[in-house]
Amino acid sequence: MNSAVELATAAAEIIREKSGVEQHEIALVLGSGWAKAADLVGQTVATISAADLPGFHAPEVPGHVSTIRSIKLESGKYALALGARTHLYEGRGVAAVVHGVRTAAAAGAKTLVLTNGAGGINSAWKPGTPVLISDHINLTGQTPLEGAHFVDMSEVYSKRLRELAREIDSNLDEGIYCQFRGPQYETPAEVQMAKAIGGDIVGMSTALEAIAARSVGLEILGLSLITNLAAGISTSPLSHDEVLQAGRDAESRISELLSTIINRI
Repeated sequence: MNSAVELATAAAEIIREKSGVEQHEIALVLGSGWAKAADLVGQTVATISAADLPGFHAPEVPGHVSTIRSIKLESGKYALALGARTHLYEGRGVAAVVHGVRTAAAAGAKTLVLTNGAGGINSAWKPGTPVLISDHINLTGQTPLEGAHFVDMSEVYSKRLRELAREIDSNLDEGIYCQFRGPQYETPAEVQMAKAIGGDIVGMSTALEAIAARSVGLEILGLSLITNLAAGISTSPLSHDEVLQAGRDAESRISELLSTIINRI
């Protein structure tokens, strides 16, 4: 067993002890604009500070929370809401970025819901629009996998779960997510490059987590909240304040959507 797996196993064991829940079947990574969904999904059984879990760190990004929540769903299943997300640009390494996903798997998760706030290349997607992720392009130049560990990536984001989401909201569109390293926003030329290679959405998270999740067999649903049009698509300068405001404006609607989806999984 390597050190990353051992660290995730140790964190999962503490989650079991503090929550009293043996298995969390579903895990949620709540990005910018999505945090309120944890209040609507079900009954919170335990709220655990990231500081109490090995390998976790308090988030550096405004709009993210520093807790992990154990939530009982209406179905009787349990969900693990991971608010303490680490981004690659924080400089802690790829293992830290995917530690939450590995911990969720060690806690028994079979399904992973990845959310984020992101920039839209498609000008028809106004700020506040939720978009299903159909595939991704990893532009970070990194991977959480080591050695001769060959993982099938032909269907990273579950078609079954995307169809389920569209049963709940038939207006949901879908697109291909491009992960850049950050923390600087993409230049207009980089956005045009992403568009030329098939990208519809640009952001600084999610793809590396999805790779780690697929490596341990998790079924993934990905959702982006379009918080702004990407550089060169929008004529206005980009700012994190804009991202946060778009998240606040859409919070109630997208949280209710996500809660409904999760309780149908």
